[in-house]
Amino acid sequence: MSNKKLNKRDFIKCGLLGTCAFALGTNNTFALTRSANSFFEKSDEIWKWSKESKFYIQTARGVKCTLCPNECTIKEGDEGDCRSRINYKGKVYSIGYGNPCSINVDPIEKKPLYHFLPASRSYSLAVAGCNLACLNCQNWQISQVSPKDTRNYELMPEEVYKQAKEYKCLSISYTYSEPIVFYEYVIDSSKIAKQNGIKNVLVSAGYINDNPLRELTPFIDAANIDLKSFDNDIYNRLNGGELEPVLNTLKILKQEGVWLEITNLIVPQWTDDLDMIKRMCEWLYNNGFEDTPLHFSRFHPMYKLTHLPATSVSILNQAKDIATNSGLKYIYIGNVPSSDAQNTVCPKCKNIVVERKGFQILQKNLVNGKCKNCSTIIPGVWS
Repeated sequence: MSNKKLNKRDFIKCGLLGTCAFALGTNNTFALTRSANSFFEKSDEIWKWSKESKFYIQTARGVKCTLCPNECTIKEGDEGDCRSRINYKGKVYSIGYGNPCSINVDPIEKKPLYHFLPASRSYSLAVAGCNLACLNCQNWQISQVSPKDTRNYELMPEEVYKQAKEYKCLSISYTYSEPIVFYEYVIDSSKIAKQNGIKNVLVSAGYINDNPLRELTPFIDAANIDLKSFDNDIYNRLNGGELEPVLNTLKILKQEGVWLEITNLIVPQWTDDLDMIKRMCEWLYNNGFEDTPLHFSRFHPMYKLTHLPATSVSILNQAKDIATNSGLKYIYIGNVPSSDAQNTVCPKCKNIVVERKGFQILQKNLVNGKCKNCSTIIPGVWS
C-alpha cells in the first residue's frame, strides 16, 4: 500500500476487519502507511515506523527483550510473542512507532475511568499487538496481529498532541490493544502531552517489568488495569500470562501516584468463581486499594470463547456484594447499561455523587472533590 495522503473525512473505518478510526470532520490529513511483508528497505535501513528499545540484553542464547515478563529471546529477523518487537542486527526494535491502527475520540468513561475528569473527552489510539493471548479478547483483530498486518496511520508523537488539542481532549489514552508493546511511542507521546498540559491515560493489562514501568509512570496521570483473575493457573490458560507481575504493577502505580482504577472481566466457567473473587477483593483491601474503583465487567461471547454465555447479572451483583463486604468503597458494574451500579455513591451518606447512564454524566454532586451533602472526600481527579 502506498503512503497516499487522504482526508480524514474519507475515513469511517480503518484497520484489519473493521477496526474503527472515526473521521471527525476536519480538513487535516493523515498519511496511510503501506502494508509491507518486509520491514526493511533494500538499502538495509531500519523501517521508518520503528524505534530501538531500551529494554533488551544480549545473552548466550541471543537477544532477550526485557520490557515485559515474557522476556522473549528473539532470533535475528524474528518477532517476539507480542508481534510488534523484532530483532534486527542484534537490536530490538518496536515496529509500531508513530503507526497506530485505530484512532478515536472517546468519553473518558469508556476506558473505564469513573473518578478521572468525568464527562471529558480522551484522544484514544492503538498500535497492533499484545503481549498476552487472551481467549476472550474483544479487540483480537488488532491485538493478536502485528503492525505489519493492519492498515495504519502515520501519526508521530508531536502530531498526537496536536490532534488531542484540536479535538479539545483533556487526555490522551493509549488503549484498545496493549500499550505496553508500543511502549516507546507511548512514552514519547506522553512526554510531549504532559509538557503541554494534556494528561495521559494507560489502559492496559499491566503486564510489564518494574524498570520500564517506573520510567513511564512520571508521564502517566491515570490507568485502568485489567486484573483478569486471581488465579495463576487461569492467567496461564486463559490469558497466556502470570498473576504476580500484574499485582506488582498495581502496587507500583499506587506508589508512584498514578490515579488507578481496576477492571475485572467475569468470564463464565473461567473467572466467575465467587471464592476467587473474594480472595481478590480481600487482597485489594489488605494492600491499600480500598479507595481504588473496581469495575466488574460483563463478558459477551467473543473470539475463541463464542460458545460461552454472557455473564449473568446475578453473578455480577454477587461480585459487587463481595467487594463491598471486603471493605472496597467504589464498585461498578460494566457492560450492563441499565445498572444502577454505574453511579458513584458517597460511602458515608449513601447519596449519589455522580450519576451515570452509559457514558453520559446525568448529574455531579461534588464540590472540590467532596460529597455535596456531607463533605466526605471522594478520591479521584475531578478537575
